Amino acid sequence: MDAVLDYTRSFGVGKPQSVGLDEGLNVWLLDGRRIGVLRPGDTAPTWTTGIGQARQGFGPDSLAIDSTVICGGEAGRAYVGYHANEMKRAPGIEQRTYIPGPGEAYYTPERYAEYQKGDLDAVRLQPDGSVALEEHIWRTVKSSNKDKQIGIHNTNDFHYEEDRSVLNCARVTRGSHRGDLYITTNHGVTRIQGLVYNSHRHPGWYLFEDGSEWGSLQCPYMYGLGIAPNGDVLVANEQMIGVLVPSGNLEDWDRENTWEGPTPWTFKSFNEKINGLASDDYWRAFEQTPSGRYYLGSAEFGVWAMTPKSRSAGNWSKLEGLPTNRIQALKATDDGALYIGTNGSGLWRLEPDGTTLSQVRQVSGQRVLQLVYEPTVTPSMLLVLTDQGLSVLRGP
Repeated sequence: MDAVLDYTRSFGVGKPQSVGLDEGLNVWLLDGRRIGVLRPGDTAPTWTTGIGQARQGFGPDSLAIDSTVICGGEAGRAYVGYHANEMKRAPGIEQRTYIPGPGEAYYTPERYAEYQKGDLDAVRLQPDGSVALEEHIWRTVKSSNKDKQIGIHNTNDFHYEEDRSVLNCARVTRGSHRGDLYITTNHGVTRIQGLVYNSHRHPGWYLFEDGSEWGSLQCPYMYGLGIAPNGDVLVANEQMIGVLVPSGNLEDWDRENTWEGPTPWTFKSFNEKINGLASDDYWRAFEQTPSGRYYLGSAEFGVWAMTPKSRSAGNWSKLEGLPTNRIQALKATDDGALYIGTNGSGLWRLEPDGTTLSQVRQVSGQRVLQLVYEPTVTPSMLLVLTDQGLSVLRGP
């Protein structure tokens, strides 16, 4: 219940690369091939090494190059994301991400095995505090994918292996969709309920080159991910941002009808004040405060407030007063504040007035890696992961 508590010093959690919290308030820690769990009442985490996609070690010829993020799920479950190399073109296959199945033209076992790389593991807490693999996520809602245990891929057509690297994750903590998990990848945002997924959506645009009538769909890596107070899903890739309204039906998630349909975009655009659409804005975080104001954080261009003026254009203003433009994480809290994690200047708090800034000096570390908010407990919890370890702030 301390207002600020250093978990690295108090519980020996070390300096993990990612942290998550499940519905049972177990703290999950990711450190390379190791997964740690700090249960309520424990004095130190229990670590388990080399399960799931990490069982072979990491490298280009293994199941993953490395691990990326961890997110809590239902009590006793967590999800672990991994990174894999981008797909490469193969003889006879026009599309870079296309994988022929058995019996189809240009099928090879080596290319088909690419389905197994990267993606997401579901892991389970065991009675002794250790962790075991529950399942490498593969179950989908689409008939074309039925019984194909080939990881996460395009659910419109399983041949396209587009979601290979998990870059961010967020659990819905309240509302009608509580318990849903969203992950962002090298291509878009995927929705997961339990062990079943539907992939994917992206605020992409078409690039037409050399007078071609066929545009190339631009879907850069997507790091920015937030859940709005009303449950909208906020996503930002390197160039564009979007706001999606999820329906109550998982099957609706990938039905792209832009402004219409069961899962519409209510906003999809880019920040023209930074640069053109074809240039990267390096978005790393996307949040909405209780006031309704949207905030985006860029790894290169600072924090920007945005208010939509239409479905495809916004009023943008840069937040002044921060000592750096290098932003790693943002998190809106129920008291109306916005916490800002910088790369090099520590943790900052923006007050509900949208202008008053102060550094949170009680949190050690200059590089903030991740912010995780749990509003369902009293006081609420804000997990702050930095280059010096994990601290937890208890709020109103």
